[in-house]
Amino acid sequence: MGASPQNGDFAGAVAIANSRGTGPFVFVCDHASNFFPPPYDQCLGITDAEKRAHISWDPGALGVAKGLSERLDSPLVHTTISRLIIDCNREEDRGDLIPSLSETTEISGNKNVSDDEKSFRLDLVHRPFHDAIDKVISEREGRGLPTAVVSIHSYTPVYKGQSRPWEIGLISDRDRRLAEQVLADLKELGSLTVGDNEPYSPSDGVYYTLSRHGENRKLPCLMVEIRNDEITTPEEEERWAGLLAPLLQKAMQASNPERGEAAAGGADA
Repeated sequence: MGASPQNGDFAGAVAIANSRGTGPFVFVCDHASNFFPPPYDQCLGITDAEKRAHISWDPGALGVAKGLSERLDSPLVHTTISRLIIDCNREEDRGDLIPSLSETTEISGNKNVSDDEKSFRLDLVHRPFHDAIDKVISEREGRGLPTAVVSIHSYTPVYKGQSRPWEIGLISDRDRRLAEQVLADLKELGSLTVGDNEPYSPSDGVYYTLSRHGENRKLPCLMVEIRNDEITTPEEEERWAGLLAPLLQKAMQASNPERGEAAAGGADA
């Protein structure tokens, strides 16, 4: 049957921070929140513990994304409701757009969702999220600002019984302009196990946002995945933002040598 949207409070399902920032990035955070507005707080059939768990959001990702947005004076577009309502990093026709199973957890309220309910959820957050990213990028193009699109995610240390050794993974597809440089610099630190298209890759169907807004526009793009036990506090989120900001800045500058000075602007190392 799916959840009924009637009488829900859905204002502000998408947020934009620092929309006029002149730094060289547009940061996105598809899975920023585990907020369930009514009626979804009651009708999805999950427990309070499951609402706090990774199945509902990417813990720590928004804090890192905000830190990067501030350090690099760049816009950030993020969701404000749970991905269990609808996953903004999936195509509109994907079977897991409205997930009825996440890892081993059944989401009973997402089974047999009606066409009307699917349309409601698309209009609630999925389409506004992508429209907001399009608008921010288009406005930057109008101002002549160099732009790369970087999405920030987190992942669990163990997935279906398998441990994940990487503290951080960089996910990229055809465009490797940012990935190659950041991978090399992270590995050079010598203290991290770094995944290249691990623990996910575009073939897992997790690259929709970057494919649409980065590769389709021929912009440099990169997905950053941080293991969520690394970002459990605001201090840890800040530490990762501080680590990544100069590496992203360096990679962007290297990918646009003719615009190097402009592409490097806005960083607070």
